[in-house]
Amino acid sequence: MWKTPVVVFTSLSLLLSLSCAGDVKSRSCSDVRQAFTTKGFSLHNVPHQEIQGEHLRVCSQGYTCCTSDMEDRLGQQSKLDFEKLVDESSHTTRTVFTSRHKKFDEFFLELLDNSEKSLNDMFVRTYGKLYTHNSEMFEDLFSELKRYYTGGNVNLEEVLNDFWSRLLERMFQLLNSQYTFTDDYLECISKYTDQLKPFGDVPRKLKAQVTKAFIAARSFVQGLMVGREVANRVAKVNISPGCSKALTKMLFCPYCGGMPGLRPCANYCQNVMRGCLANQADLDPEWNLFIDAMLLVADRLAGPFNIEAVIEPIDLKISEAIMAMQDNSIQVSNKVFQGCGHPKPAGMGRSARGISDVFNSRFRPYSPEERPTTAAGTSLDRLVIDIKDRLRESKRFWSALPDSICAEDTVTDPDEEQCWNSHTKGRYFPEVVKDGLTNQLNNPEVEVDITRPDTFIRQQIMTLRVMTNKLRNAYNGKDVYFQDSSDEESGSGSGSGFTTEPEVIHTEPPMLEADKSDPQPTAGAAHRQKPSLQSLVSVLVLTALLLCWR
Repeated sequence: MWKTPVVVFTSLSLLLSLSCAGDVKSRSCSDVRQAFTTKGFSLHNVPHQEIQGEHLRVCSQGYTCCTSDMEDRLGQQSKLDFEKLVDESSHTTRTVFTSRHKKFDEFFLELLDNSEKSLNDMFVRTYGKLYTHNSEMFEDLFSELKRYYTGGNVNLEEVLNDFWSRLLERMFQLLNSQYTFTDDYLECISKYTDQLKPFGDVPRKLKAQVTKAFIAARSFVQGLMVGREVANRVAKVNISPGCSKALTKMLFCPYCGGMPGLRPCANYCQNVMRGCLANQADLDPEWNLFIDAMLLVADRLAGPFNIEAVIEPIDLKISEAIMAMQDNSIQVSNKVFQGCGHPKPAGMGRSARGISDVFNSRFRPYSPEERPTTAAGTSLDRLVIDIKDRLRESKRFWSALPDSICAEDTVTDPDEEQCWNSHTKGRYFPEVVKDGLTNQLNNPEVEVDITRPDTFIRQQIMTLRVMTNKLRNAYNGKDVYFQDSSDEESGSGSGSGFTTEPEVIHTEPPMLEADKSDPQPTAGAAHRQKPSLQSLVSVLVLTALLLCWR
């Protein structure tokens, strides 16, 4: 008596199955084919109608518009799209360091050139051949100052001491040209420089000003270079297999589901980006300390270590020293003769006549209107203010990068109900995880091994730490060591000899702990718990019903 109902039920089931299958097969992949064409992909082997998706490894294995080859190509495209997103989102920050490094470098080198030219012009007019015959000591001074700034292993105090010693020797001979001086006698003269103070207090004041200003300027321009290089390196992301899978699922699995225009939900995007950029976010604390140190040195440059206030009037200060030497020439000469002995008289025809008159020609300082425009038509104050504003904007950049990417309308859909939630169109319910590697243990979208920090990112952290320490020393007026570039052939421009790679320090990987409030993970902590068989069966049943009803 059960035959008829059984037959009827079986027949109805068969008709329902055929009806469902007919509905599924009737779904066209034309939108997907068009989207594929827009992406520049070949339509070879792209189905016209949905097919069974058991061959897919990332996207849903239900009925799909994707073949295995299409899924692979979309996976590669997701990497390229992600790299482009990071590149575009970090472009402004990277450009700030590149452009301001170039601007500051041009300004400083032109400032030095202008100062040297000003000194040369004024001394030629004032001293004529007496200067031109001894100009190499001034050229050497500016050459060494420039070499120090551009990364050379130069001791500024020794450079300045040597300059004043040489100037004393030359002037002493000129003011006492009726005598002949041997090399040993000239060396004896230089030993009395500190005791005699022939140039007054100018050398001491100038040494203090020049050393602090140059230390700050060199450290600052090197800091801009380090920031540029670190930002450029970190922006070239290393995409892990777990990140690649999550990117494909977020960006292109809607294609396989026949919804190529569906963009991901913002919260969903944030979880994927936080997982993929977990190591970049860990750069942020050291990056912020580096920016703070740059701002401190910038304050020094605009204040007590103002290089513009030191370099521009250096010709007047050297002239003041020469005048002091000339005014005290008799006392200085007598003390030298007492200490070093009386020199031999020169032959007939040599005389000091007219030399005192030449040295009596004092310089007239520029009025503000006459001062030449400094580098690139700007002043140090304006340049530093601009750089400081840009530096402040770059703080917390790396931890904010995931949100910056996901805030783009071209990436996510602002409508929480009409976006891709990793499975279908609708709201995304999982919570957004915090940034940083250790917080990715519970990331629902990206499998991240939190026990293996990215060694490359750790190297950049060390590079920033080294530079930050040098900037802090410069802030306190202490000299810092930079590799001598005189024998190097790599790079060009300022600081080409400075290496941003830190010394090799062998350390053990840090022991990272999970949040104490969370349950302790098992041996497979990096992997999420597998669903039960009952759950899988429930999902399969629901999927079958949805396929029939849609």
